[in-house]
Amino acid sequence: MLSVLSGLGLGLSLIVAIGAQNVFVLRQGIRREHVLAVVVICALSDAALIIAGVAGLGFVIAAAPWLVVVARWAGALFLLTYGLLAARRAWRGEGQALDASEPAGETVPSAGGTATATRTALAPVVLTVLALTWLNPHVYLDTVLMLGSIAATHGEERWLFAAGAVTASILWFTALGFGARHLGRWLRTPRSWRILDALIAVVMIALAVSLVLPVLG
Repeated sequence: MLSVLSGLGLGLSLIVAIGAQNVFVLRQGIRREHVLAVVVICALSDAALIIAGVAGLGFVIAAAPWLVVVARWAGALFLLTYGLLAARRAWRGEGQALDASEPAGETVPSAGGTATATRTALAPVVLTVLALTWLNPHVYLDTVLMLGSIAATHGEERWLFAAGAVTASILWFTALGFGARHLGRWLRTPRSWRILDALIAVVMIALAVSLVLPVLG
């Protein structure tokens, strides 16, 4: 039980932080758009990475640090692109005006003058969350290398530690994705969505810069 709780605590401490993946899950949750698919992908991806780390992939990454460098540049490029797209949405006022009773997407004017939204296709959302998850080098450093190394200290109970970490991931993404919808009442105006997209742009671009700074330094 102690190993499970240790994995749960460490898993939450690594996951509960402002990052590209969490920002995207939060935005999808607020928009109530393909939330289940996003939550499942994030949780399964974390589970796969945790299991890989406990199984020994962390030693491979430690032995081939150039893999992390490649992941840094790929992740930075993707985050920069996503951040610039969010900045464009904020500048133009796209993807705004949430109707509390409907899922959101691209906005279209309604007869009553209030903007409602059509649902974005599932495929772009899935591809985006996969990229935000698997192109993030911190995922490999934290989830695979760190969790894998710490799990090894638990000896034969390392898989109980892994179970705790996987549980932490499931709990967090479920709470973040399905709990975010309660923020919708504050995001019913175009101005509030422009502010949200502006914040997303700042976070994404800052994360992109932070990824490559260690390489440039």
